[in-house]
Amino acid sequence: MKTIGLIGGMSWESTVPYYQIINETVREKLGGLHSAKIILHSVEFDEIERCQSMNQWDKAADILGSAARGLELAGADFILICTNTMHKVFHEVQSFVSVPVYHIAELTADELEKNAIARVGLLGTKYTMKEDFYRKVLTDRHIDVLIPDSEEDISLVNTVIFEELCLGIIKDSSRREYLRIIEDLTRRGAQGIIMGCTEIGLLVHQEDTDTPLFDTTYIHAKAAAEKALTD
Repeated sequence: MKTIGLIGGMSWESTVPYYQIINETVREKLGGLHSAKIILHSVEFDEIERCQSMNQWDKAADILGSAARGLELAGADFILICTNTMHKVFHEVQSFVSVPVYHIAELTADELEKNAIARVGLLGTKYTMKEDFYRKVLTDRHIDVLIPDSEEDISLVNTVIFEELCLGIIKDSSRREYLRIIEDLTRRGAQGIIMGCTEIGLLVHQEDTDTPLFDTTYIHAKAAAEKALTD
């Protein structure tokens, strides 16, 4: 079994499911008392968020890159960045290490292709929804990407993430707003919705909507467990 390196803490609320999903997948595959070999570097999220809001992406890349290097030195065979937004510095982080860093959007695109999804709605932080670093991975795979069509809805999705979900606050009113936005994206032709922030799965679940949901936390973590066992 390979050792999985996790760069977590962005936020820690969504790092918890990574640990659980990876271990549940390993137990499901191997049975008995088997569990995953995991090394976790949990960063201080306030520092990362300040880098984001102040446009200091080079500093954020150095923080995550140093974390990745430490994970490699500690024995990680490959690494996950346990957040969608910070894949903005994916290539910089990969340059710090010789082991693979598995891209959350690439693995999500694999899942979309398996389900024959050609047009998808994307929810996440404002960086993930509006910038090219994430969407381009999907469009390069010939998947059309839709985001909320008003600045108000983009701001709402982003605010709920940072001011509620990252703090462990779950509100029914926010769930209703997300479901309204999902319904709108579906009306515009989305065949499914990428929950492109690792916290969104804490708020919205498949039983809440008929539109297929693609939870990036689950996709990323499950793929990591399978790679640890099969690569």
